[in-house]
Parts: sequence; structure tokens; C-alpha cells
Amino acid sequence: MYFRLAKRVLTETDPRLVWKLAWNMGVKGALSVFRHKSRLKRGEFYPPFLYVSVINSCNLRCQGCWVDVGHKQATIDVAAMDRLIHESKQMGNSFFGILGGEPFMHPELLQIFERHPDCYFQVFTNGQLITEDVARALRKFGNVTPLVSVEGTEIISDERRGRLQVWSKTMEGLHHCLKHKVLTGVCTSVCKTNIDDLVTNAWVDRLIEMGVFYMWYHTYRPVGPDPHPEMSLTPEQQRRVRQFVVDTRATKPIIVVDAYYDHAGQALCPAATGFTHHVGPWGDIEPCPIIQFAKESIYDERPLRETFQNSEFLRDFRQLAARSTRGCIVLEAPDALKTLVDKHSARDSTARQTAAAELEAMIPRPSQFDPGHEIPERSWAYWLAKKLVFNDFGAYNGIVHNPPPKPPVATEATVAS
Repeated sequence: MYFRLAKRVLTETDPRLVWKLAWNMGVKGALSVFRHKSRLKRGEFYPPFLYVSVINSCNLRCQGCWVDVGHKQATIDVAAMDRLIHESKQMGNSFFGILGGEPFMHPELLQIFERHPDCYFQVFTNGQLITEDVARALRKFGNVTPLVSVEGTEIISDERRGRLQVWSKTMEGLHHCLKHKVLTGVCTSVCKTNIDDLVTNAWVDRLIEMGVFYMWYHTYRPVGPDPHPEMSLTPEQQRRVRQFVVDTRATKPIIVVDAYYDHAGQALCPAATGFTHHVGPWGDIEPCPIIQFAKESIYDERPLRETFQNSEFLRDFRQLAARSTRGCIVLEAPDALKTLVDKHSARDSTARQTAAAELEAMIPRPSQFDPGHEIPERSWAYWLAKKLVFNDFGAYNGIVHNPPPKPPVATEATVAS
């Protein structure tokens, strides 16, 4: 498998892009994690990876979306991104996840990438705005990997994403990337309506044949103003996805990313461990994209290193999340999160200003924390990488967690609603 993957990397893409990935993301990314570990030992904090939603607008209307895509457009401009990136580079960071809305609706997005050739950017996109010219520019820069979201077959994609002909338009953008040999991934928010179509060997084989280099299976989170909890995976389905990821990593010549488990298959939350935090389209610094509350902003006058170091809200979140569960506190303990928000008088960082009510209305649900059913990595390469780089950084040391809540029992009232 490793030989086949290496052969694909050497023959199916531009060697210059592979070098950019290996150096900016691989070597420098690992060094940023080691610096993070050293900071933690000194009682200092700055996340080694940052995710930034550069715009709230989107051309789709997906089920379960938590972003205010229909409100007045807000963007993080070039100057603000320059400051965020420059200050992060001073702390050793080199990788930035770019989210939206739809990032390619940002009028200055390509300019941001071009201004920072020593960084690496992963863009979460529906792919529909990636034209030939955009793909050509991404190859020229060499420091960007589009992660194109595919949410189901032709029929399911239209249903999931609230528009018509979503599949064909997304696949067109994906093909533009592959035609220009851009290192490209495909991600899926796995839910009950797409698990049988996309968590399959046939789908993985099709992506490999197309020239896709990596995949990322997210787990659907029922949050936001229209959460669609009926689409959430059961614990058994989450185990099925985890087993599939582990098996695919060990048998297929394609990279498979996940953010919820360590090398031993134990659950973790990247925000709880301090691995990453999120910046929203209005500049608010949030624990993660689905927790839309903040006390600080990238527009605060003090340096970002002081903002992250001195944020009592973010620090208390990390501690509370680690004490509450190894999984997702939003799903398993929304009441505890609401108490934390109230304690700090954290502001609602959405345009709709209903995030607190949405959190209060949530029913506890199981997340990736499933004690007794851990599925460790089969691949020695993934096992080693997670052991050394992607782990819990001691966040859960000495903490004994109770099993997560069972799924709510459906009643006639809940089914009717």
C-alpha cells in the first residue's frame, strides 16, 4: 500500500507541490506541534493550527449548516489575515484551515494565498467556484490544497445541500483541480443519508482512479438553527466509520484524515486538547467552528499571543471539555457548555443571535467517545504520526470519564415534530 501511494504521489501530481506539502505542512507543521508542547510545559498557550472562516456567504444551503450564509456578507480582509498569519508564524505556525461559508466567494482569497508562500492552506470548499483559472492559480502557488465536500449521490447531494445539480457542479470543480495536478482531497460529513453510498470501497476506489490524494470523513453534528438530529449517526454507525477509516488507511493508496481519535483509537476533541481553535468571519475567536461564542477577537489591539495566553474563556473551555468527555462536549453535555458561556458572559458570535437558545434546546447525544469499543490504528505510519504529533497533549491525564449518554428515546411527539 505504501509503495502504491508513493508511486501515485510521484507520478500523478507536480513534484513542486509535493515538496511544498512536505515542507510547509509536514516538517514545519510537526515543528509547530513540538513548539506547542514546549509552550504547554512552560504554562503558555498558542494553538499550533488555526481554522479561519474567512467569509459567511455561501452559494448553497446545506442541511444542518451553522453558518449565517443568508445574512449580510462579512469577510476577513487581506490586512487582517496578514496580521493573523504573521503573528502565528512568529509562534511557529505554518498551517491554516480556511473555511466559510464558501471560501472561494471571498474576493481576495487567492491574494491571501499568494502573499504567504511559506505557509500551507487547506480550503474546505464545495468546489463549485473552482474554475480552470482558479485551479491554474492554485497550482502556481503550490501552497494550497482544496478539500472538496461531496455529500452524497446526485439525488442526495441536492437534498443535503439545498440546490439543484450540486453533484455535477461540484465534480466539475474537482476535475479542474485534478486536471491541473493540484493536490486535492474529498471530504464528507457522514450522516444517515450518505453513509451507505460514500463509506464504501467502491467510492474510495473511484476517488483513487480520479486522482484524489486524500479523504476526510467528518461526523455530522446536529447543531445550528436547523440541526436535523434525525440525520445523526448511531454509536454503531460511528464505529462502522471508524473501522472503515482504519482499514482503508492500511489497504488503499490514499491518505485518510480524521480529527477525533488518537493512535490507540481513544476519542479526543482537537479544541479540548488545544490543538486548534477557530476564528469566525467577524473575527471572533471561538473554541471550534460549531461553538459560536467568544470573548476575544483578532481585531483586539493586543498581540494574538497575549489574547490566546490570557483568554480565561478558552482556557476554561478546554478544561471543562476535557473533564466532561473525551468526545464532543457540544453533543454530550450542552448544558455544561451553556453554563460556561453564561459564567463568562461570552457573546453570541452569530449574525442571527440565537446560538444560546439553540444550545439550550439541544438534547444530549453520543459522540465519538465510545469506551470499550476503541479501534486502534492498523497502519504503522498513522500509528506513529498520531503517537508523536496528533494526540491529547496530556489534556485528559488522570481524568476518569463516565460513558456518554444514550441516544434519546423517540416518542410520538418527537417523531411528529
